[in-house]
Amino acid sequence: MKIAVIGAGAVGGYFGGRLALAGNDVTFLARGKHLEALRQRPLRVESIVGDFEVKARATDSPEEIGPVDAVFIAVKAWQVPQAACMTRPLLNADTVVVPLQNGIDAPRQLVEVLGPDHVVGGLCWIIAFVVGPGHIRHAGAEPYVAFGELNPPSSSERLKKIQHEFLRAGVTCEIPADITAAMWEKFVFIASTSGVGALTRLPIGDLRGRAEIRAQLERAMAEIVAVGRASGVNLPDDTIARTLAYVASLPPNGTSSMQRDIMEGRPSELESQTGTIVRLGQSLGVPTPTHAAIYRALLPLEQQARGKA
Repeated sequence: MKIAVIGAGAVGGYFGGRLALAGNDVTFLARGKHLEALRQRPLRVESIVGDFEVKARATDSPEEIGPVDAVFIAVKAWQVPQAACMTRPLLNADTVVVPLQNGIDAPRQLVEVLGPDHVVGGLCWIIAFVVGPGHIRHAGAEPYVAFGELNPPSSSERLKKIQHEFLRAGVTCEIPADITAAMWEKFVFIASTSGVGALTRLPIGDLRGRAEIRAQLERAMAEIVAVGRASGVNLPDDTIARTLAYVASLPPNGTSSMQRDIMEGRPSELESQTGTIVRLGQSLGVPTPTHAAIYRALLPLEQQARGKA
């Protein structure tokens, strides 16, 4: 399968690398030092499920790649509109565009630029980070990818072909019946742990192990479930219980990418995670006091990181 991965960071590097290792024709759209490194040497991935190196093509020009079978959008959430424009030269009539961002806005943003025929919903689970140019470390969580048609049937033939390549690459991959609900279920986890983690600056072990912080985490999850249901999303009754069980399974020193970005003074996904919940809650009349407090506390740091302070 011919695949383009826009973004060669932790998510794009890991999953694109696994697909390339399995023999797929993978090209990374990258820039700066990552691009230079991938042109000069194999992508290096250290992983709790097995280290690997793989040589894959890399470029900063989508026109150089041309039409592909699948495009994976693996940039940060605020970079999705720009990535959507870069995707146009990669499309043919049958190309599937799969977003892997934290958050819930990427499919809509991609559809606005590319139209509804190419775009599906998508998500991934992994704790990974960039060690250096062309060097990724997968530190926790079983790598998992899911995607589905935004308009059923969800288990379409075009998605089954992509699923087959992930499974062949040894990556757990599913096609949920309701991809929107699946994306919101991940949102319950990531926006809560990211917000509370960035506010407290503590790893996942402390978030789940300290009673007062765990209570804050549960309140944050409950607010997202309430907003999601008010938005018409069919979130199961056991969403919070299953999310907490997942939190309990993670390594105690785990942190989210948004948390790490804020702690290290970089631009983060605050607006697409915590900010989204606050704004949707306001528009729907759903109280979100936990997320509102987190947002107010973290916004000055975000503005400073973006040079707006």
